[in-house]
Parts: sequence; C-alpha cells; structure tokens
Amino acid sequence: MSTSYIIEIGDEAAGIVAADRRGFRFYSASRRYAALEGATFNSPRQAEIAARFHRERQLGLLAPNTPAPRRL
Repeated sequence: MSTSYIIEIGDEAAGIVAADRRGFRFYSASRRYAALEGATFNSPRQAEIAARFHRERQLGLLAPNTPAPRRL
C-alpha cells in the first residue's frame, strides 16, 4: 500500500501528501498551494478537498464566509 499520493486540481499538481504518525502531511508543488504546506490531514481525500477549496477561494468562487474544511 502506498504512503504518498499526488494531489491534482484539474490538470495542475497541487502537491503531495505523505503518511506520517499523525496522518497525511501536505507538501505543496507550487506557490499557489503554499498556504497548505505542512498541514496534516486524516486522508489524502481530505487533503484534496482542502486544496480544491483553497483554489476556489483564490479564484473568488466561494462566498467570503464559507468555512474551510477541517484539518487535524
């Protein structure tokens, strides 16, 4: 079973997540996702949701009061 996964948003690599003792740690692949650098998530899917949310917020596609997905 793999312990690291590439997180892609559309055709763009957002980063990778690698398993550690606390969950899955995010390592950004570009400046666009640097705010997520070092964040720990329960699963790769949760990291993908957070990256997608982050990108949609950057593009102004979300209401300002939309709550962010939970992290560990």
